[in-house]
Amino acid sequence: MTFTDLNLNDSLLKAINDQGYTTPTPVQAQAIPYILEGRDMLAGAQTGTGKTAGFTLPMLQILSEQKMAKNHRKIRALILTPTRELAAQVADSVKIYGKYLPLKSAVIFGGVGINPQITMLRNGIDILIATPGRLLDHVGQGTVDLSAVEVFVLDEADRMLDMGFIRDIRRVITILPKVRQNLMFSATYSDEIKTLANTLLRNPAEVEVARRNTSSELVSQSVILVDCKRKSALLGELIVKNKWEQVLVFTRTKHGANKLTEYLQKIGVTAAAIHGNKSQAARTKALNDFKLSSVRVLVATDIAARGIDIDALPHVVNFELPNIAEDYVHRIGRTGRAGCEGEALSLVCVDEFDYLRGIEKLINKKLDSRIIEGYEPDPSIKAEPIQRGRGGAGGGGNRGSNGGGNGGGSRGSKPTQKRDGGRHEPSRRDKDRRY
Repeated sequence: MTFTDLNLNDSLLKAINDQGYTTPTPVQAQAIPYILEGRDMLAGAQTGTGKTAGFTLPMLQILSEQKMAKNHRKIRALILTPTRELAAQVADSVKIYGKYLPLKSAVIFGGVGINPQITMLRNGIDILIATPGRLLDHVGQGTVDLSAVEVFVLDEADRMLDMGFIRDIRRVITILPKVRQNLMFSATYSDEIKTLANTLLRNPAEVEVARRNTSSELVSQSVILVDCKRKSALLGELIVKNKWEQVLVFTRTKHGANKLTEYLQKIGVTAAAIHGNKSQAARTKALNDFKLSSVRVLVATDIAARGIDIDALPHVVNFELPNIAEDYVHRIGRTGRAGCEGEALSLVCVDEFDYLRGIEKLINKKLDSRIIEGYEPDPSIKAEPIQRGRGGAGGGGNRGSNGGGNGGGSRGSKPTQKRDGGRHEPSRRDKDRRY
């Protein structure tokens, strides 16, 4: 099958050809015909399988078939994403594939001034890409009109729910016209997603190109057992000795990301951190520097797990395993994208064995583990609860590693807000500032 077989118009086919693509991915091949028919859709697929183009291309065609006068331009498509990085990524795709169409798009998110966004919205756009908090800020100020939305896309819906955006999503839904096409795309396809789908979608087509919560077969996954306090030194040695030039490293906390970045810089490895406490300008610069390979290592918390799109990213390292098993799938999904092979390596200490078992149960796969000579774990060290409290300071009691602590709290707790520390349900402004 080629894109021509999907009945896309010439303008879209030209834009696709400009990108060098000829064959749609499985999720694109299955989803695009349903969307062009006007069906609501629930789609689940692994990350890196082309979900964004899967909804962007048919959405652009639908909107272009009914042109509106420029002086009466209203928002006709709304795409909601959980993070700034993902919003920017989707906005880029809309511009790339819509370059030959007379449609205007804009992206709005927190962490930047609201006034330029107000000006963009007043000038009139067809497609709006937004994070929930900033969108509702505009709704509250009366600077956005959603009364003409024909297509509503909820991208990375599971991440939205996990980040505590469910009330914001429900509020947005009440503002939208009752008659519209709804599309839900998600990297995982959980029972919670099904519940939301039942309230949002009408007789939806369902597309699932991989079993829920599976990891890409293109990603080589392995574990190195090492004591917590020796993780930084081991990671530095692996990067230097193996001459890794582009490495995405995940920590559990913002504090840990900063400490690990400082350590890597100290040993001569160029590194940058990206997390919720960084300004949007700093996050954008770090990501761009990483993509251009002027920064060798990007150290990130889970806000970046779905906002980094690099076709040939070779290495992902879990410096610390995530609190939520599903996040492991999202993290390693940054490699093995667009048909390219990748490596996902996890540094695991005794404190994280429960997390490792949870991940292996989720992906239904036993991960190969090994020990590096000179970094053998000390068998006398007993497991301690992983700290997950506010601020992410500390390092699992008195055993913080040189390159990143584990946060505060206790492993058995279930804080309402699970991301980057904090037990409270954050306000909309607070969430959007972080994400």
